Amino acid sequence: MRDMLAPEAAGGLAVYGADAVEGAEKLRADLVSAGVPGLLAAKDPTLWGEAAEAEAKIRLGWLDTFRRSRELLGQLAELRAELGDLDHVVLAGMGGSSLAPEVICRTLGCPLTVLDTTDPHQVRTVLADRLDRTVVVVASKSGSTVETDSQRRAYWQAFLDLGLSEAEAGRRFVVVTDAGSPLERTARDMGAFLVLADPDVGGRYSALTAFGLVPTALSGVDVTELLDQAEELSASLGRDTDNPALALGVALGAAATAGGDGTGRRRDKLAVVEDGTGIVGIGDWIEQLIAESTGKLGRGILPVVLETPGARGSSGPDVLTVTVGGALAPGAVPGSGVAPHLAVNGPLGAQFLAWEYATAIAGRIIGINPFDQPNVAESKENTGRILESGIPPVEPTFVEGAVEVYDAEATSLEAALRRLLGTIAPDGYLAVMAYLDRIGDVALAGLREELAAATDRPVTFGWGPRFLHSTGQYHKGGPCNGSFLQITGAVETDLPVPGKPYTFGHLQAAQAAGDRLALAARERPLLRLHLTDRAEGIAQLLAAARALKG
Repeated sequence: MRDMLAPEAAGGLAVYGADAVEGAEKLRADLVSAGVPGLLAAKDPTLWGEAAEAEAKIRLGWLDTFRRSRELLGQLAELRAELGDLDHVVLAGMGGSSLAPEVICRTLGCPLTVLDTTDPHQVRTVLADRLDRTVVVVASKSGSTVETDSQRRAYWQAFLDLGLSEAEAGRRFVVVTDAGSPLERTARDMGAFLVLADPDVGGRYSALTAFGLVPTALSGVDVTELLDQAEELSASLGRDTDNPALALGVALGAAATAGGDGTGRRRDKLAVVEDGTGIVGIGDWIEQLIAESTGKLGRGILPVVLETPGARGSSGPDVLTVTVGGALAPGAVPGSGVAPHLAVNGPLGAQFLAWEYATAIAGRIIGINPFDQPNVAESKENTGRILESGIPPVEPTFVEGAVEVYDAEATSLEAALRRLLGTIAPDGYLAVMAYLDRIGDVALAGLREELAAATDRPVTFGWGPRFLHSTGQYHKGGPCNGSFLQITGAVETDLPVPGKPYTFGHLQAAQAAGDRLALAARERPLLRLHLTDRAEGIAQLLAAARALKG
């Protein structure tokens, strides 16, 4: 374990090891010489170049949204009092609208059901859970997210089927969206409670806005504490020294660009490991923030979220390893058994602000606009066209047990997996994309580590369509060096999307097909597998992956 006991710290947050990342010292000196820390703290929109300036002008509110969010506290208290008889809080949202609330509630031990899927099995299961005691938070910044709209429609119909009047059903919804969005008008028509979000904060930077605070406050979180933690750290953001968020951002950017001048070792894969000291689930939030913010123009940082400190994938010549936690005992060595390059420890509110600031700094170093997502719409548009025209029928190459395999060159499931691993470039990665039920089919998540054990390259795992709002941008806009495994599954009992000519199963299948089209357009290696029986197919897949190590 390397000596990391001299952190850069402020506002309750400590970053260990940043000054040891190759090239970080010079890059930081250059940023300080250009006045970047102070300019960023002052919301200067010119820091990412002329092309990004217009968007940056309306996307820097996260730097001090913790102040404006205090204006929500009275409204949140009133909501809790008004909805006190409804103790099952469901959050219908995707990406930036759901990942931060999930982290907050998991970390602080408050119950929250996150519905961020189009899988009909998972939607049906959630709809059947304590419906008579349910309040639904519908969260979408744009107000046009197809998954969230479908979930809202399903709950509206379920409440009516329960015997509630439209007025009574409307009371069961709290809508969080931007002013002027289609969802704002829908909320008013439904008679739902409406909370308008901070217009100057993009979705993935919105942890401390209404998107993060409304569902968590309804679940019992003291959100004032989160705002206080962020405010304590904020005093350091304009400083040249004693600025841990700056240290983190410089380290990420230096690693991804081989020291800033290309002469060092490029570490553009970021292994994220929770160290077990009090923060739960933040890896998925960091994954979305960094992948969607930096993965564009053929550049970017690929986060690889690891299950435990001992999981496969925390090392490699192009991997920067960071452990994340809430607190360390005096004199403790960061990492919880892992020898990380970086360790970030501090309270959750400070973590959110620090990683957002660090992502903005890394974006400047990499040379991209950290506030747009130019390729996210591609799969959405493909999905829309497929829903209208239908999914083109394609026959599997062969069927092995409960798995249909689409690979003209392979003759067995194991051979197909082995062939896919063989396509991974020396600087590449494998992305596993599972369009299944992330609760009912959770055993499949073990496939990431099994495949990581069979290759020396980074392996990521994402549930579809959840990852489309996260690493999906990196898959299409980042370095073109990914290999992809898409897994879909049979739908036993489908579920209609009320008011639409399609079902959740059709929507999920169209999203998978749309993503395949986007990847095929980039000529990336892609293996498609379809499970005719989910449980049996998952067992087969895990067994085949384990056999690859032999």
